[in-house]
Parts: sequence; structure tokens; C-alpha cells
Amino acid sequence: MGQPASTDLQAALRAEAEALGFAACGFTGAGGDPVRAQRLEQWLGEGAHGSMEWMETRKQQRVSPQGLWPEARSVIALGMSYAPDGDPLALANDPEAARVSVYARGRDYHDVVKKALKALARWLVVQRPDSELKVFVDTAPVMEKPLGEVAGIGWQGKHTNLVSTAHGSWLFLGAIYSTLDFVPDAPHPDRCGTCRQCQDACPTDAFPQPYRLDARRCISYLTIEHKGPVPEEFRAALGNRIYGCDDCLAVCPWNKFADTAHRHMKLAPREELTAPRLAQFLAFDDAGFRQFFSGSPIKRIGRDRFVRNCLYAAGNSGSAALVEPVEKLRGDPDPVVRDAADWASARLSGAQNVRSP
Repeated sequence: MGQPASTDLQAALRAEAEALGFAACGFTGAGGDPVRAQRLEQWLGEGAHGSMEWMETRKQQRVSPQGLWPEARSVIALGMSYAPDGDPLALANDPEAARVSVYARGRDYHDVVKKALKALARWLVVQRPDSELKVFVDTAPVMEKPLGEVAGIGWQGKHTNLVSTAHGSWLFLGAIYSTLDFVPDAPHPDRCGTCRQCQDACPTDAFPQPYRLDARRCISYLTIEHKGPVPEEFRAALGNRIYGCDDCLAVCPWNKFADTAHRHMKLAPREELTAPRLAQFLAFDDAGFRQFFSGSPIKRIGRDRFVRNCLYAAGNSGSAALVEPVEKLRGDPDPVVRDAADWASARLSGAQNVRSP
């Protein structure tokens, strides 16, 4: 038996979570879920996780919260809004611009969410010093999206991300595992209906079927997680996306209810990342990259992978203004950058020849 938590404590915890900047809070048990386990097993068995080996090596800890921490009795699922100010797809027709995913335009969400989680955890320990807990945001073997669904804060849409009727597709997720027995919330029903806008919007057909993502075809995976050259079949489809992709999220009809008033103030976008230019990024050396992206989640992919992405975007731009910075990178010390520069150079040369009379 666990340690029971009063309904008054549960209500007070929700209020404290809101005061700390969380837009959604729900509760569920920490036991296993056979359906969740089967879906994960199938996804991994198909190799749809690509090179993200950590998804498989810690599979047993992902299947159930108690697989990671046997003493856990409840999960507190939390969501923090990062709703964008405007249309996330606004730069799609600006070939010399660099499109950065909405989530990466502000401060590193890992730091912002974890700080708020720790503050909520400290509050809970004061209320119940007899209890234990652990906090997680993204980097541990925790299935935040399925847990968020069963805890009632949203549902996993056909694009596999969590969707909320109040916050659309724009929620960062965190979790607190607790030894307390909280009253579980009802799972959130699926509200996708017959809509398939997210699937139709994907430029690389990364959804073999609704609610299934093949990460190997996903632009977010290819630009962030994938090391080495991006397969040539996807390079043109990258367009001017240099870090992540918002297409499937941005077209979700539920976003019409998302409001920046609920966005955590520390997640506001940096002005210099709302419409950055490719030419600036192509000139980055390692020190310049690190300085510019200090405190940003983009920093973790490193200069070489970042410039690789910018070169694919430059090759897709058709812009004569980007020929010179691309040519300079054909002699870069990194072989992946050189490969991307050669590809971009050939694309731009072809584009200029087509344009010439």
C-alpha cells in the first residue's frame, strides 16, 4: 500500500502548479499499461526510432513508471505552454530565412521546466515530508505523452504529440513520480475525429498511418538527432528548416484555442530567432555558434550539425547571395559539412543556370 494523499492536498498542488507557470496538471497511477508497452515494442521492432538507441536500451524503464522507480505510486503529469505569437509557418516562402522550430526560439525548455518542477517538488515535500518523489523532463526514460493522456491533460494526436483542447499542440511536458497515492484523473478522450491535417502537412510522409511516426523520415529527427549526412531523398524536402519542424503541429485545428497569455514568461522567443537569415548562420565557427546559442536547446547539436542543416537550406534557396558562403564551406574541416556544402553548391549552380537566359 502507498501513502494516501488527501483531496485537499491534490487541489492545492494543482493551484501551486498553476502559480509556477504550468498550464496543465493531471494525476495517474504508476503501474504498467499493456497497450502502451505493446505500442512501444512494435515501434522499436520496426526500427522507427532510427539511431536513437537510448529508446531501446532503457525500454523496460519506459514501459512503466515503476519500471524506472519501483516505489512510485502516482505520476503527476504537467504541461507548460509555449504557444507561438504568430504563424509558425510564416517563413516558409522566404528562402533566405532560416526556420527554427517554435520550441527552440526561446530559452532551453529543459532548464525552465525542470526549475518549475523542482519548485513544485519542494512545495510537496513541505506538505508531506513522509513522501518521496523524483522529477523528470525529457531526458529520462519516461513516456511523458502517454502518461499525459492517461492523466487527462490531453491526448496523443495523429501526429503522436500531445494535444490539448485549451493549449493546442504547444505544451512542454514534465512529470513527477511520487510515493503518494493520488486520486487518478480520467484519461483524456481522443478529439482528432476524422481530421488528418497533420499527416497531410508532413513534407516527408513521416506518418505511415495515424498515430504512428517513423522518426527516420521526420525532419525534426533528421535535423536534430540524426548524425552524419541527411539522406539525399529528404534534403530538398527540408526546405529552409534548419532545426526541427512545426508543420504537423502548426496545422492542428485545436491551436485556435492556444493563447500566449498562458505561455511561461521565460519561454518567450528571442527576437533574433524569429526571422534569422541563413547567411549569418553559415558564417558561424564553433565559438560563434556557442556564443549565439548560449542558453538555447539548439546548442546541444553542435556547430557542425547545425551548419550542415543550414547548407541544405541554402541549397534549397536558389539564392545567388548564398553562393559565396556556401563555397567557403566546401573546405570545412568536418566531412559532413563539406558533403552538405558540395550538395548545396551543385543545387545553387543548377538554379542559377536555370535562371540564366
